[in-house]
Amino acid sequence: MESELRYEPPLQLAIDTSRTRTPDHNLVPVAKPFKSTILTRLHAGYFRISLSLASQALLWKILRHPSTSEDSLPLERLSHVIPHLTFMIFWGFAVLVQISLSFLYILRCFFHFGLVRAEFQHHVGVNYLFAPWITWLVLLQSTDFKLDLPKTMSFLVLWWVFTVPVILLDIKIYGQWFTTERRFLSLVANPTSQLSVVGNLVGAWAAAEMGWCESAVCMFSLGMAHYLVLFVTLYQRLSGGDKLPAMLRPVFFLFFAAPSMASIAWKSISGGFDNGSKMLFFLSLFQFTSLACRPALFKKSMRKFNVAWWAYSFPLTFLALASSEYAQGVKGGFASGLVLVLSALSFLVLLGLILLTALNTERLFREDDPILHFDKGRRARN
Repeated sequence: MESELRYEPPLQLAIDTSRTRTPDHNLVPVAKPFKSTILTRLHAGYFRISLSLASQALLWKILRHPSTSEDSLPLERLSHVIPHLTFMIFWGFAVLVQISLSFLYILRCFFHFGLVRAEFQHHVGVNYLFAPWITWLVLLQSTDFKLDLPKTMSFLVLWWVFTVPVILLDIKIYGQWFTTERRFLSLVANPTSQLSVVGNLVGAWAAAEMGWCESAVCMFSLGMAHYLVLFVTLYQRLSGGDKLPAMLRPVFFLFFAAPSMASIAWKSISGGFDNGSKMLFFLSLFQFTSLACRPALFKKSMRKFNVAWWAYSFPLTFLALASSEYAQGVKGGFASGLVLVLSALSFLVLLGLILLTALNTERLFREDDPILHFDKGRRARN
């Protein structure tokens, strides 16, 4: 009888420290320690750097090929200031920066997909997912290897490669604005939402350069329809003012980036800088002047250098691009002078940002970036 008895160890209570209870008594995961690396601190907002470089290269390309009329003589003189070798070196530098950022972000997607998913669900971070594709499209437009490049098969294939992600993001984000209760536009709208509009307009511009008028009109109408909705929503302050940290206030420059690009895109579609393009250009010029007259708005964001400062550069370059197209269409001394002023301003801002970035490399990838706050509580999944 005793031989049939077996010893059983006493039961022990095991506590799973990886879970805790909230006041609502719901189990939620607790973040595990993780090693902070450049991949965890990188986000799509860093593509503002390559976008600024690419847009400046595009401006140089346009200034190097002005019209030969007498009224555009200042622009013709400016074209000799930018040698072809200098342009190619700068364009190659922009491509190198874009490739480097793209490679790092691909690694982030592979090793920290949870952070990328959290970025996609953030009301500010999701808009910067348009930035890499906008940059590639701008770099494609700024290529100066051959004059008939937009008519080549390689240009067509690359246009599709860079435009399809923009369309897919449109379907996702624009659909949420009127179908998902927590993603209604009145709840998530902020100045960075205009990047989606810029993406559509850059795609429309490239399509018009290829001669694909139907595709260009389609993307232009899609972008402008949502721009009008955004414009009214942001002006009425229904949202965005209390959801945008002071450090990110440089993105207010996107208010004149979208109409600037719209005027260029419509000029390519219509075949000339007509009244529609002029109205969009004057709107962007007014909004730039309005922001320039309010430096106190950006006072808090200028206390310490951060990558958000790069949001000053590419909107200014887009405005200079629109002014160059305006000068080509109007052919007047005032218009040519405006191009010189805006082009010089955009170049000085870009040069200053490059120098500040080189002198503050230790602040380039910091954990106090407001866009990084979206991943709190989600890093346990990585």
